Amino acid sequence: MLKNKIAIFGYGNHGQFIAKGLQNDGFDITIIESDKKFYKDAKIDGFEKIFLIDVTKDDELKKVDLDSFKQLVCVMDDEHLNVFLTLSLRSLFKDSYILSISDSLNVTKKLKMAGADKVIDLYEVSANKIYNILDRPIATKLLEGLVSNRDGIIFKEMIVPEKSFLDGKMVDDIDFSIYDVLLIGMIDEEMGHAFFFVTAGIEHKLDSGDTIVCIGPKDKLEAFSEEIKKRESSV
Repeated sequence: MLKNKIAIFGYGNHGQFIAKGLQNDGFDITIIESDKKFYKDAKIDGFEKIFLIDVTKDDELKKVDLDSFKQLVCVMDDEHLNVFLTLSLRSLFKDSYILSISDSLNVTKKLKMAGADKVIDLYEVSANKIYNILDRPIATKLLEGLVSNRDGIIFKEMIVPEKSFLDGKMVDDIDFSIYDVLLIGMIDEEMGHAFFFVTAGIEHKLDSGDTIVCIGPKDKLEAFSEEIKKRESSV
């Protein structure tokens, strides 16, 4: 088993950030996808070890020789598929270390019951920081406990400046993906410093002074933060 060999299931919203960050840190990454589009995206991004399989079938999972990997990281976009996959991997590879990502407390409980060794709960990680989010930035490493001393995937809070291109825009109208970052949630000043997750299905308007919480590679987040300032100064 190679120390730096990691299998990442899913190359969607979270998987692509994690895979790129770990690869940049020198880890030997293998991508396993069941979606043809995400499979092609991984190829375009330069990954060479990619498998396109039906992750719901044990026979296909066995063909990937997952016993040789140090970590199995489940980050499928479909939360139900992610839970099912975690359960299957635990049943097939009892000694493997399985890490899964969740965006709700309910899914976190299911993943733990399914046998995940560690669940990175995006809801819980953010919620635990709400009490001081206005006093200091969120810099919680997404894969804390998986790897140490890395500058990969992080959370970052940014205050929307006056005259920023974000000011006055609806969250759904902004394509954060073009900056290679993902919006997790925001603190709306007009609603009494309340924290909202963008997956809650509620429309939110961004105003200057609001705090947004994004996730992504450290360099991309810093570039996005600078882009906000540039747009502000150019108006």
